[in-house]
Parts: sequence; C-alpha cells; structure tokens
Amino acid sequence: MAPDAPPPPKDGAEPVPPAPSAQEYVAVQQSPEFAELRAAHRSFAFPLTVAFIAWYLGYVLLSNYAGGFMGTKLFGNINVAFVLGLAQFLTTFLIAWWYARHAAAKLDPRAEAIKSRMEGGA
Repeated sequence: MAPDAPPPPKDGAEPVPPAPSAQEYVAVQQSPEFAELRAAHRSFAFPLTVAFIAWYLGYVLLSNYAGGFMGTKLFGNINVAFVLGLAQFLTTFLIAWWYARHAAAKLDPRAEAIKSRMEGGA
C-alpha cells in the first residue's frame, strides 16, 4: 500500500479520503470565504470580550475603592456587592448562550462549507 493511499474500508464502510495538503490549507486560509468567517468571529468575540473584562474590572475596582457603595443594603442582608457579584455569573452564562447562538447562526454554516469544500477536494 502506498504511504499516501487511504486505508482500506472496514466492513463495507466508505473509504477515508486523503487529508488535504499544506498548500490546500494555505489556499483556504487566504480565501475570501475564510476571511469572512474570521471577521464574523472577531467582530463578535473581541468587542464582547473587552466589554466583559471592563465589567469585571469595574466590579473589582468598586469592591476595592467604593466599599461604602458596595456595602449599601438593598433589602434585608442583600447589598450591592452581592447583587453585582451574582450579575457577574449571570452575564457569563448569557455571553456563553449568546455566543452559542451566534456560532450556530453565522460561524458554523460558514465553517461547514469550508470543511465540505476541503473534504470534497473542490
């Protein structure tokens, strides 16, 4: 068997196509389709990451330098720091959910098209 030949099929399964070459990967990376995929990811992920880091650092700074404000009781023994701390968890889950929706709607179809083209040898 030649070193680049696909392995023989097992139990009537489809033969495994050969892996794309390095030149094919470079060509895909330089394609407009891949650039659109990368832009769609970056235009969502980078601003949201910056916003969340600012929100997190704001919470830390308030905790360190605005103790009186953070200690303000809202109701019962629940103060501003506790509510903002819980909001950190909530925003983390919301961002993960939002990104999953964005990926399913915008990133996954583009990535699948690129993958299919690569696997199909087109």
